[in-house]
Amino acid sequence: MLLTADTVVTGPDVLRPGWIETSGDGVRAVGTGAPPRPADHELGPVTVIPGFVDTHVHGGGGAEFAQASDAATEAAVQVHRAHGTTAIVASVVTAAPDDLLRQVRHLAGQVRAGILDGIHLEGPWLSTLRCGAHDPALMRDPDPAEIDRLLDAGAGAVRMVTIAPERPGALDAIRRFADAGVVVAVGHTEATYARTLEAVEAGATVGTHLFNAMRPIDRREPGPVVALLEHPAVTVEVITDGVHVAPAIYRHVVRSAGPGRVSLITDAMAATGMSDGTYRLGGLAVDVAGGVARVAGTETIAGSTATMDRVFRYALAHCGLPPEPALHLAVEQSSLNPARALGLSIGLSAGAPADLVVLDAGHAVTAVLRRGRWVVAP
Repeated sequence: MLLTADTVVTGPDVLRPGWIETSGDGVRAVGTGAPPRPADHELGPVTVIPGFVDTHVHGGGGAEFAQASDAATEAAVQVHRAHGTTAIVASVVTAAPDDLLRQVRHLAGQVRAGILDGIHLEGPWLSTLRCGAHDPALMRDPDPAEIDRLLDAGAGAVRMVTIAPERPGALDAIRRFADAGVVVAVGHTEATYARTLEAVEAGATVGTHLFNAMRPIDRREPGPVVALLEHPAVTVEVITDGVHVAPAIYRHVVRSAGPGRVSLITDAMAATGMSDGTYRLGGLAVDVAGGVARVAGTETIAGSTATMDRVFRYALAHCGLPPEPALHLAVEQSSLNPARALGLSIGLSAGAPADLVVLDAGHAVTAVLRRGRWVVAP
């Protein structure tokens, strides 16, 4: 299939005009100017970018991945695919050992089937002081036997884990996961600056939703935020949904870490794509009002109701750059950086997966191609 468009952003380059040729589920060639043959789809005055990569998403369409059912995964995936997310790493929250093992076994099958791109265990090895929308009664110290059971159940599908490095046994757990090829993130943590750097030296390479559920910066104890921003080996997640961080904080993170070390995520929960009401995140009830999710009866934010196109447009609007550099930045942070941080393949180049999003003049999604097939047809 050959596609042409007025603008194609491959990742590093902007082609005006541009063309993309796919073969099966991959990209055969990309170029600028006149295409090598008549196009199958002349997309016209649109912008084509690589598919969005969401490395931290709990659900959508009224369902959550932690339900560990085919129907729940299908409902959640459909919502996010329609908004341009072509790679999804299913996140599950803190759960009891048997429940977590069941979730991993089921989701691993969906990874092998190509529906999901990995599993993210956001817990249970977190700080009860920074529990957020996790049940603190189910949090626990890392246990080597449990870790081995989860790795065996995942059979390579567990792609990322979030750990609070101050918990007893956490540094050994970080090393165990890193040795197994799992990306380790620091999050939901009360760790000191020094302890966070120890975690990075042990193998942690991601900061889970920076600033949220994390010890704040103090003038004499910088804490995890500064440590994660400073270390060149760390990619930091930011939820740019207009709720979790202020625009100035987003710009500060980009300036501090550099554009290549920031990943935009949704942290989306079951209410994504749905109306306001009461939902669940793990074992906790969540009230959604005005599109903002909070643990029932509290002011604690419980994930988001955002999709990747929304966080992409937020970055465009609030990064403080002119239009073309802003487009480069938003593509980098919503596609290339998260893929690189988790070892996924993305980008519009020969040999890459045929994953792309078509945007109109207002950067709304008008078409989505995943693995060479239209999820949303132009």
